[in-house]
Amino acid sequence: MSILVTGGAGFIGSAVVRTAVARFPNAPVVVVDKLTYAGNLDSLQDVAAAPNYAFEQVDICDAGEVRRLFATYAPTAVIHLAAESHVDRSIDGPGDFIQTNVVGTFTLLHEARRYWSELAGAARDQFRFLHVSTDEVFGSLGAEGCFGEDTAYDPSSPYSASKAASDHLVRAWQRTYGLPCLITNCSNNYGPYQFPEKLIPLVILNALDGKPLPVYGRGENVRDWLYVDDHADAILAVLAQGAVGETYLVGGRNERRNIDVVKAICAIVDELSPDAAGPRERLISYVKDRPGHDLRYAIDASKLARELGWVPRETFETGLRKTVEWYLANRWWWERVRTGVYRGERLGLGAGA
Repeated sequence: MSILVTGGAGFIGSAVVRTAVARFPNAPVVVVDKLTYAGNLDSLQDVAAAPNYAFEQVDICDAGEVRRLFATYAPTAVIHLAAESHVDRSIDGPGDFIQTNVVGTFTLLHEARRYWSELAGAARDQFRFLHVSTDEVFGSLGAEGCFGEDTAYDPSSPYSASKAASDHLVRAWQRTYGLPCLITNCSNNYGPYQFPEKLIPLVILNALDGKPLPVYGRGENVRDWLYVDDHADAILAVLAQGAVGETYLVGGRNERRNIDVVKAICAIVDELSPDAAGPRERLISYVKDRPGHDLRYAIDASKLARELGWVPRETFETGLRKTVEWYLANRWWWERVRTGVYRGERLGLGAGA
């Protein structure tokens, strides 16, 4: 087995790579990443010296380079995670999301089909293309119910629209050309190595620094939180056991209001790193809501449990504590990130749209 992991230096991608390198020591795992602001090879330092690890700095929109990767590594599988992924950035600059998430996925599918069509026998039968997507393609839920594999698409943001388009492309390549594809749609991920523009790491680091903790609107928006290592396990389970042409939803069964997430982080940071100035909840600052902010996401992951035996290992409480502890113990990682292009400023007000 040989696996190409696009976006493998990103948050979820690096978790998949770390897991796969350790779990399959005889299988080459090739990280393919453009290394934009959110791609970080520091997140792969624990496996970078492994004999089955390789790295290629490649933009998936570059068809010639993608073709070279297929020819060089002859992969058994592609796990496609490369994407622009932050809703607020998509509001400010949607063009990058269309280019990477739509054009990049098309380019990767086109070259994967070219490569796969020239395979024969067992190599052709074994090849898989696993596309990793988001629950945000389904839009917003009301107070009740969950997303399922048959939920209609209703994206609200440029980000979710671009991911919806990429999902449709993958299904079309499977149905039209027979390319053996699978799709996963996940809920909100959190955990170690997450770029600090996202809610949980941003709140952790601002709490440590004594900075305001921004909460959109009144913090009533609800998300289903999934610990990133649980997600990596689910992706590899789908790759190994999933049925071609199927979609699997991956969720943590951990619905929380944003304000409750922020308060939970404050409590753990106060416990592990007390502030003489007082509890961190004093830093909570309610700010103007994000345009088009979906009210609630929740996933029914029963298909994944029933057919592949996957269930999350972490509760929100255990996963959040592990996450806070990791950021406290790995200041070197996030300080290096913060010296770069992102310093915790508010995004998503549409300034560059």
